Amino acid sequence: MHSTVKRLILGLLIPAIAVAAFMTALRYKPGSADALEGPLLATPSPLATPIATPSPELIPTPATEETPLPESSASPQEAPAASPTPASNYVGELKLIIPVVGVRANQLVDTFDDARSEGRVHDAIDIPAPGGTPVLAAADGQIVKLFQSERGGTTIYQLSVDRKLVFYYAHLQSYGAGITEGQQVHQGDVIAYVGDTGNAGPGNYHLHFSISVVSDPKRYWDGSNINPYPLLHH
Repeated sequence: MHSTVKRLILGLLIPAIAVAAFMTALRYKPGSADALEGPLLATPSPLATPIATPSPELIPTPATEETPLPESSASPQEAPAASPTPASNYVGELKLIIPVVGVRANQLVDTFDDARSEGRVHDAIDIPAPGGTPVLAAADGQIVKLFQSERGGTTIYQLSVDRKLVFYYAHLQSYGAGITEGQQVHQGDVIAYVGDTGNAGPGNYHLHFSISVVSDPKRYWDGSNINPYPLLHH
């Protein structure tokens, strides 16, 4: 009796154990979906994953003061038109001459604050004179740019000796003989001739003359305007 029961129990247990072993083998079979939950799955170490290193040419280079401006930003568009600086700061310091031959101080008219088209302010003085009248360098300095402007016509930018001021001459008929960019000129030198170019209007011969204070002499077109009238009318 007892031996029969034992054989019966063993007959039931052995298949059960075999089935369990078979199911366990299936559960942890490498590559099976269930194997993802198995404790025997090796997890790669984070240190084993290679870190991508950017190519040197893809690493941005910080901008420096030596980075050149775009060519489109490095050329003048019109006469300087920044916030005005009181001309009284320069009265007594600048010994300027009237930059048009034959014009006297009592003939000058202060047009600095006059309104212009497109809501602009003049920021300069107009000095009427017959076409072809010689235009003189108002002070010693360097011719830094000869420029053809839509509004100003034929123009000259002259940098002062201390490189802090820019004298701007516009509506010129033509340049003086031998005048070139980079040339050093002296006060009283003939640098151009009075004209009506740009938006002056045909026959409206005059010199448009402005003075601006610049923080960077390389940006000679970008300055803060001061009124030339009190500096010429003394």
